[in-house]
Amino acid sequence: MKSAIGIFMWALIMLSACQPNQTEEPQIAIMAYYVPSDEYTTLDHLAFDQITHIIFSFTEVIDNQMKFVNPQSADQLRRLVNQKAEYPDLKVMIACGGWGGSGGFSNMADTPEERQRFVSSVIDFIDQYKLDGLDIDWEYPGLPGADNPHKPEDKENFTALMKALRMAMDATGKKLELTFAAAGWEHFFHHVEIYEVMKYANYMNVMTYDLVGGASPFTGHHTNLGRIEMNHLEGTPAKAFLDSVQMDYSPRSSEKIISYCIEQGVDARQIVIGAAFYGRGWHGVPFENKGLYQPTKGVWQGWASYAKIRENYENKNGFTRYWDPIAKAPYLYNSQDSVFISYDDTMSVRLKTQYAKEMKLGGIMFWQISLDTPEDGLLDAIYKEAIRK
Repeated sequence: MKSAIGIFMWALIMLSACQPNQTEEPQIAIMAYYVPSDEYTTLDHLAFDQITHIIFSFTEVIDNQMKFVNPQSADQLRRLVNQKAEYPDLKVMIACGGWGGSGGFSNMADTPEERQRFVSSVIDFIDQYKLDGLDIDWEYPGLPGADNPHKPEDKENFTALMKALRMAMDATGKKLELTFAAAGWEHFFHHVEIYEVMKYANYMNVMTYDLVGGASPFTGHHTNLGRIEMNHLEGTPAKAFLDSVQMDYSPRSSEKIISYCIEQGVDARQIVIGAAFYGRGWHGVPFENKGLYQPTKGVWQGWASYAKIRENYENKNGFTRYWDPIAKAPYLYNSQDSVFISYDDTMSVRLKTQYAKEMKLGGIMFWQISLDTPEDGLLDAIYKEAIRK
């Protein structure tokens, strides 16, 4: 006959076994950019238990205030905020700007009065939607971006804007987070006072993707972790082209730009590395070197979601997956159609997450969550690595 204590312990064990597995806390922040899509009428496909932040994209600077361009976005944001009832630790933030929505920043930030008008609208917006913070996606201070207004004074004005936002957010008495998106190449940092800006930002989300764009005359990795040097291009058409035009070019990588930021005095804990939930492709690519660092005849279908890549292209329909150990990145090549695709896969995002942990970075973010596969996708790989002891 079991003792009373033995029966009690047995009952506790059985009760514990019947409980669902509790979600483990990741060791670093996992930030998901989110763009609402007509494809999804609910949010059931999003793994809120695997992320720490979700950043709704985008608002824009309109009449020197932060506003939605599409009024329907308001209801979509409210539905997202409602998820906090089930996931109370989730931080829901709003992003302002983006590649096609940064045209209003330069003029707004140019005077204290207009900066304050914008800041006031941000605080009202955060209060109205019960948000946890703001992500500034000014692409880019002092640079044209998508043919946007820009001026040299953007450099100091960006600092002043971030300071005004920080002061106003702190004055609310709430623990609101302020982040911003930074380009994944050094020239961006020549146009911002990064050491000053980081006094006011919680995190800097480094967009370590689109490192090679569609206009590139040769193929390459668009979101590679590993550091590529010029000597790695020796003997390729890419190197021959660069030599012929005497272009001042240095291959880009996540490791390179993260190291650069730390060298500039940025606290590693404030840096968030980026992953791409989409791929970029080129057509008319010759077979040599399996298409890597070869000339192209232009962009192939713009870009493709990771879900589409997994479903249609990864070792399917004439495409073969290859791994570049130097770039620490995968790529696909179709010798029949002469198509090359650069992308992140589960292996490369695990390595990025591992790198973030080893370097004691603030976290990893990605553009964007709706492009993932519903099962065994990129977010699953990131989360499993982030919680691994």
